[in-house]
Amino acid sequence: MTLHVKVISPEASLYEGDATSVVAPAYDGQVGILTNHAPMMTLLGKGELRIDATKFTIEGGFLQVVNNQVRVVTERGKTL
Repeated sequence: MTLHVKVISPEASLYEGDATSVVAPAYDGQVGILTNHAPMMTLLGKGELRIDATKFTIEGGFLQVVNNQVRVVTERGKTL
């Protein structure tokens, strides 16, 4: 089983695809997401977003997890 991940910024859709893990910079520390994670929503800070081996830098926004779907909406983001 995998996670379906979308990363969106005001400028563009940065990523959409399946992954086994997501690590994101929440406003108060790193948060890790694996398959079958409980539903959650958190504010994002500034730092590195990792989707499996793909890396992005992001600033602000939020992350939502529901039914193995992860949505990251960020104020600014770019691929590393």
